[in-house]
Amino acid sequence: MSLNFQLLAIAASAGLLLVVLELVRRRRFLERYALVWMGCALVLLGLAAWRPGLELVAAALGIAYAPTALFLVAGGFVGLLLLHFSIAVSRLTDQTKVLAQRLALLEERQRQAESPAVAAPVAYRTQPADAPRGRDREQVGRGRRQ
Repeated sequence: MSLNFQLLAIAASAGLLLVVLELVRRRRFLERYALVWMGCALVLLGLAAWRPGLELVAAALGIAYAPTALFLVAGGFVGLLLLHFSIAVSRLTDQTKVLAQRLALLEERQRQAESPAVAAPVAYRTQPADAPRGRDREQVGRGRRQ
């Protein structure tokens, strides 16, 4: 691995680490995600700075050119991050759906509680609203029994 490539890899890894720390400082990044990104940046920084370690990883993976192993490790981290964020987005989508359903139910309950008791529409009435009910109906035309 050439010195220029090694310096470029170190600078890129250190830059990633500084960007993550700045995002955490500005509260633009949650700590749990920042830990994942910082871990990724530290591993990449360590492999870029420690040439024998990178060559050891490359040999273990069967890679002839050591900087390729650095890209493979970075690609692996990106794949894991994508999987992690896909799981988080799926969970948030489910939670959003449940919250929207609960909100709709609460709005309907509130609407029913705020509206005055409304009589059933005329089409659903089986008899006039002021008609006698039950036993009183039987006695309407005949007069009341004493």
